[in-house]
Amino acid sequence: MKAFAISLGLASLLSLTMTALAASSPTKPNIIFILADDYGVGEVGCYGADHYQTPNIDALARGGTRFTHAYTVPLCGPSRALILTGRYGFRTGASNQDATGRFTPGMETMMPKVLKPAGYVTSAIGKWGQLPLGPAEFGFDDYLKFQGSGTYWNTQERGKTYLLNGETKTLRDRDYLPDLMHQHLTAFMTKHRDRPFYVYYSLAHVHTDILPTPDSAADSKDVYADNVAYMDKLVGRLMAELDRLKLREKTLVIFIGDNGTAVARAERATIGGRPLAGAKGSMLEGGGLVPMIAHWPKVTPAGVVCSDFVDASDFFPTFAELAGAALPERTVLDGHSLAARLRGEKSQPRPWIFNQLARSWYVREEGWKLNQAGELFDMSDAPFGEKLVLRGADNPAASAARKRLQAALTKLDPAGGIPDTGDASGRHAKNVEKQSIKK
Repeated sequence: MKAFAISLGLASLLSLTMTALAASSPTKPNIIFILADDYGVGEVGCYGADHYQTPNIDALARGGTRFTHAYTVPLCGPSRALILTGRYGFRTGASNQDATGRFTPGMETMMPKVLKPAGYVTSAIGKWGQLPLGPAEFGFDDYLKFQGSGTYWNTQERGKTYLLNGETKTLRDRDYLPDLMHQHLTAFMTKHRDRPFYVYYSLAHVHTDILPTPDSAADSKDVYADNVAYMDKLVGRLMAELDRLKLREKTLVIFIGDNGTAVARAERATIGGRPLAGAKGSMLEGGGLVPMIAHWPKVTPAGVVCSDFVDASDFFPTFAELAGAALPERTVLDGHSLAARLRGEKSQPRPWIFNQLARSWYVREEGWKLNQAGELFDMSDAPFGEKLVLRGADNPAASAARKRLQAALTKLDPAGGIPDTGDASGRHAKNVEKQSIKK
């Protein structure tokens, strides 16, 4: 009888222990991927921006992990293709703005197709950009899609209508499209609060046209700062909705920029009085370095600043691992999963990131960068400067870096992939033609 009691006690203890472990272990999280448009690190308060205040984004960082070496393609179309497929442009052909629209669902698999078999319901809200077809064709269950970039009011020609799950809707007078997007997101989360969901939330802010927001004063002297502030406000409203729905602790929120600050705004996007080297469209640091914050209460470490290198291809395998989803078979994926890092576990960070725009590319590691022309750069002053190391003048550290990075490029073999046939700038050919006419 005594042995039975001991056995029963041990069984009860084991049961309680297993219950406690289950309660403390993260389950499949909801995933909300917030993609800001043309928004670089020099415009985010918690990154040290001199001229912009972002209290809600900063709060997201205080409650989560802020990454200081996150990179993506310096233009929006190729950047978004990389994020959603986890594959570099020389593999998909999406190495410039025009080519990004040419691949098909039969050629490339996007994130929702992987998450749906794992039980996720998915939504794409906002800019579809230069991506081909529409969200539904690539597997999204739900979508609200606007035309072009930087669409806010119906006073813009592209803002007259938007597409909601295949139905063309008229944007009414005084309706602010970013607010409608937020309302749709709230409705989607409310409807699917009892099952895991994935939202690709692609903001209009802060791409041109830069127009007054609903909060702008009639005599505002800084409408661009108003737009940054309104985007920040939307992030705060989203987090408040997650609290209201009691979903915050079940939800991983990623906030990231799709490329660096637009050229016209780069001079003001300073940190400690210094502008970044390069901006949107540039293969310098400021073109591809973007803000990235991960927030998942009680799972992702709070208040941490992480210097691990992150590549935009990493989100595909990361979300698949967190969801318990199978990756596509017979498909080369370029990302390294960040799941362990996001769970606060020990992990092996990627040693380098790769970046390509049109016929230019580079590999970047801590301290060094090597490009397609074999030029090595000392990145000790990044993101404000990068110093070309002249051939023949390599010191031992530079020589070792050149060898490491060349080995990485040789293994990737971007020159052996789908060739880029667009303009060397990576932009739309018609836009390049317009610029040359203006000159």
